[in-house]
Amino acid sequence: MSKISGIQGQVLQVTVVSGKKLRDTEMFTEQDPYVCLEYANSRLRTRTCKDGGRNPVFGEKFQIPLVEGLTDLNIVVWNSNTLRQDDFIGSGRVQLEKVLLQGYDDSSWPIQTRNLKPAGQVQLVMQISGTSKKQKPSASAPHAAPPASPYGPPPPPLGYPPVAVNIYPGAGHPPPGAPYQPYGQPYAPPPAGYYYPPPAGSYPGNYPPHC
Repeated sequence: MSKISGIQGQVLQVTVVSGKKLRDTEMFTEQDPYVCLEYANSRLRTRTCKDGGRNPVFGEKFQIPLVEGLTDLNIVVWNSNTLRQDDFIGSGRVQLEKVLLQGYDDSSWPIQTRNLKPAGQVQLVMQISGTSKKQKPSASAPHAAPPASPYGPPPPPLGYPPVAVNIYPGAGHPPPGAPYQPYGQPYAPPPAGYYYPPPAGSYPGNYPPHC
């Protein structure tokens, strides 16, 4: 069962172009073929191609309303007779999947006798009404860019506070060739009444006391 859906209400345009190498049902004269199309409740017939023989040309167009779930049609080819019943040439089934998916199909379809022997071909050009010739499924058009928002971008989500950048120079040696900074002003002299301590290792003459 076909999985194609959504065809209800669409119109299938079928052009019966020609017959090719049809089985000949006449012994002494050229046969007069015509083609019948059968789909759902539709029964359509081409004109009779007088003396068309094995390669008749029709070039007739028909419009067939599609029915949900029906994805094939039957073709039946006959030879028209005046004084007796028409001769059956052959029949075949036409699959509609390609035209339903791509919108267009130009193919020749084989027909067979009732004994399943080859009886020639029928060329059909089929198109879904409203589609262009040989239309193929196209890639989706790129979406237009959305209009710029008048608002600025939202703030970033809350998280850990950013790590403060250390603005002090790192410890280490000064760069090569950089002179040391001069020291500040020398210390002021001690105030009056202050005396310098004696040199290390020396004591006043009376210290320590003698035993």
